[in-house]
Amino acid sequence: MALRNIRELGDDVLRKKSREIQEMTPKIKELIEDMFETMYEADGVGLAAPQVGVLKRLVVIDTGEGKPLVMINPEILERSGSQTGYEGCLSVPGKSGIVTRPNYVKARAKDENMKTYIVEGTELLARAICHEVDHLDGKMYVDFVEGGLVDTSNGEDEE
Repeated sequence: MALRNIRELGDDVLRKKSREIQEMTPKIKELIEDMFETMYEADGVGLAAPQVGVLKRLVVIDTGEGKPLVMINPEILERSGSQTGYEGCLSVPGKSGIVTRPNYVKARAKDENMKTYIVEGTELLARAICHEVDHLDGKMYVDFVEGGLVDTSNGEDEE
């Protein structure tokens, strides 16, 4: 396992659409391990492959509740309700902003064994799934911020 460099806002790779993963390979397994290690080292809740410079539809999420998620080729099937709150991003260090997201999300993805599964989440998990899936389509939370970014470089947590 190795730490990967997290790409920051302004890096072109963050604005590109990621490609689907067709099969599990040793390289993809290594990427998954590296992404978890990188996310934990940066105190993140989620990390998408484009954030480490890889244009693959792969996301890792760990909200601290339940089992960490590996989401390969994730697709959001349902969204409902709404929540508005501060959101940050490892690719936009030291900043956060108010973003409205669904309060409930149902998504389909493949796990690290390429088995399809369904995940349902509310609150932080719903926010994290939406945030990370957006990365796979070249969208970032700063595109949805209401009222501008706030400086959080005083040590507040970021997603």
